[in-house]
Amino acid sequence: MKEVRVEVTDEMIRIWLSGHIDSTNADAVKAELFDQIGDTAWPVTVDASGLEYISSAGLRILLQLRKRHADMRITDVSPEVYEVFDVTGFTQMMEVSRAYRKVSIDGCEVIGKGANGTIYRIDMDNVVKVYNNADALEDIQHEREVARLALILGIPTAISYDIVKVGDSYGSVFELLNAMSFSKILETEPERLDWCVSEYVELLRKIHDTEVPSGKLPDMKKTALGWAKFMKDYLPEETGSRLVKLVEDVPYNDHMIHGDYHTKNVVLTNDEVLLIDMDTLAVGDPVFEFASIFNALIGFYELDHDGVVDFQGFSYDTSVTFWNKVMAAYAGTDDASVIESLTDRARIVGYTRLIRRSIRRGGLEDAQKKKEIDHWTEELTELVDKIDSLSYNA
Repeated sequence: MKEVRVEVTDEMIRIWLSGHIDSTNADAVKAELFDQIGDTAWPVTVDASGLEYISSAGLRILLQLRKRHADMRITDVSPEVYEVFDVTGFTQMMEVSRAYRKVSIDGCEVIGKGANGTIYRIDMDNVVKVYNNADALEDIQHEREVARLALILGIPTAISYDIVKVGDSYGSVFELLNAMSFSKILETEPERLDWCVSEYVELLRKIHDTEVPSGKLPDMKKTALGWAKFMKDYLPEETGSRLVKLVEDVPYNDHMIHGDYHTKNVVLTNDEVLLIDMDTLAVGDPVFEFASIFNALIGFYELDHDGVVDFQGFSYDTSVTFWNKVMAAYAGTDDASVIESLTDRARIVGYTRLIRRSIRRGGLEDAQKKKEIDHWTEELTELVDKIDSLSYNA
């Protein structure tokens, strides 16, 4: 088996090492390696996925290579070879990354779904979040950091203990013993709806009561303001300006919001309610949270009631009932006028996000999606003219 292969393209050098590299073949490997690289000094990526063993003679080749190519990294290193790199100090001198275990999701149950990925149960004890972005390592690191922050601040959540390859993408593995999402409970045990509402709101209040140290999470208001400014080109001038002003006037709030708090992202595991899918964590007024909840339960499905069954697993009627009960429990009142006012504020932000999302995905060129955009726009225009403040603290 050939121990080295080199590819030099687009001002990048890729090297594949395989088998055993030791004193018996080091000179030959070195000669072939440097002959193929030539005099170029471009960045080097060494793929060590096929490397089973490397001795000090092989390590000296890599040191000589790094002298010529300061921008050098070694990827997909097996645990055994990684230990050699670690003990000898290579992991301190350059980027050395371990190989990732491969996981299949064929036939696995979907227990959660968010804007950036889908969560699958891979066995009774573990789930994996598979990211939509094929180059998701930075996304995974971000989610691990914010999940750790949430846990430190007292939010019950699961922490990823492993990174794996899933097809062409990456995934984070979490231990969630016998976890069942609130979507699944509402689908299979409808008699527990009031229990789900109570637990759902209790956790939501805990999140919203959590003050976040400055700079640790993004400000959701800034994101929502971008949505509103986008909408100015698709609304009457006065309505568009008023929408932007409503978002601008929402006071800064340094308390946590989840950002994608739907019933697939709240799970019951061993009698403990946990929050999952943490990559959307931010700070901001609760209106931004409830806009997301409204969309996940109602907004997306106002013209297609069957859509909520496909996503959440339960009926549109259950979805509307759940929303109304959650609003009443969170507000601490059955006063219909209070619930309507809070709902209307969430709808404004929710419709703004839905319209922008659909337009950016070509919705204006699709007859059915254009019908949805027109519906949301009509509702949004009417609401903007009757609401004086979006803030839930107003």
